[in-house]
Amino acid sequence: MAIAQYIKEIGRGKHGARPLTREQAADLFGQVLDGSVSDLEIGAFCIAMRVKGETPEEMAGFLDATYARLNRVRSASGKPVVVLPSYNGARRLPVLTPLLALLVARRGLPVLIHGSSTETSRIFVGDVLAQLGLHAPATIAPIQDGEAVYLPTEALNPGLKRLLDARRSIGLRNSGHSLVKLMNPCDGPAVVVSSYTHPEYAVSMAAVFELMHSTALLLRGTEGEVVADARRLPQMDGFVAGKRVTLEEGRKGMVDDLPALPKDIAPEATAAYIRDVLEGRQPVPESLAAQVEHILRLASAS
Repeated sequence: MAIAQYIKEIGRGKHGARPLTREQAADLFGQVLDGSVSDLEIGAFCIAMRVKGETPEEMAGFLDATYARLNRVRSASGKPVVVLPSYNGARRLPVLTPLLALLVARRGLPVLIHGSSTETSRIFVGDVLAQLGLHAPATIAPIQDGEAVYLPTEALNPGLKRLLDARRSIGLRNSGHSLVKLMNPCDGPAVVVSSYTHPEYAVSMAAVFELMHSTALLLRGTEGEVVADARRLPQMDGFVAGKRVTLEEGRKGMVDDLPALPKDIAPEATAAYIRDVLEGRQPVPESLAAQVEHILRLASAS
C-alpha cells in the first residue's frame, strides 16, 4: 500500500487515528527504511505517529521491517550478545554506558554498543569510547567473548540513521528513537538492555518485549541512557523469551555510598573516571554492579 494511505489512517489526530495491523506497520516502515518515500512523507509519518503514539503491534511491525533489513551482528562463540543502545548521551551527568559495557565484557560476555548522536548539545557515547581507545570497526565481524564493540547506527541500517536524523529538521523524536531501544541487531541469542524516561514508556516497552519474545532488561536509566543511575538503585525488570521476571525492586532516594562522579562530563573526564573504576582506584557504583549481575542472570537464562 502507498504510504499516503497509511498516513490517512494514522494522521487523524490522537482520538481519530486508527491503529495499523502488524503487517501494515511492517509495510509502512519498510518503505521508510528503503528510502522509497519522499522527505515530506517521512515528516508526515513522524508527526502522525508522534501525535497518535505507537501500539505494541505497530512497534512489532516496525521491528519486523527493520530485522528484514539489518546488517546483523553475531557472537563468535555462540554466547548471548549483550546489546546496549546509546542514543541520548550526557546532558548533566557523565555518560557511563561504556563503563557498563566494559564491566559486562570483563565477565566474559560479548557486548555490542550501537548508537548515533541525535542532539548536538549532548556528549555522545562515541566520543567517550574514542577516549578509551574503542573505535567503530571498518567492517562488522563476530564479537569475541570479553570484547565490547561499538557500531554506529548507519552500519546496521542506513535508512534507520536517516530516520533518526529527521529529528534535526523536525525537532521532535520519532518512532525510530523508540525502536532502537527495543531492537535486537544480533543473529543469535542476545540480551537487550533498554531504558525509559517516563513511567508510561515502561508499560509500552514491556508489551513490545513480550510480543517479540525478547530477552531483555528494562529500567529507568540515566538521562535516557541504558546504564543505571550511579546515584540510585532503580527497579529493574527482566524478560526471558518474552516472559517477565522481577530482578530488582529498587529503592527510593539516593544510595548510601554516593560515588565520586566527575563534575566535568567531557569525554576526557568521563573516560578517566571509567579507567579509575576498571583499575580499582574507584569503586564500582552499587547500581551498576547490580545491573551487571542481572544482565549475567538473563544471559545464562537465554
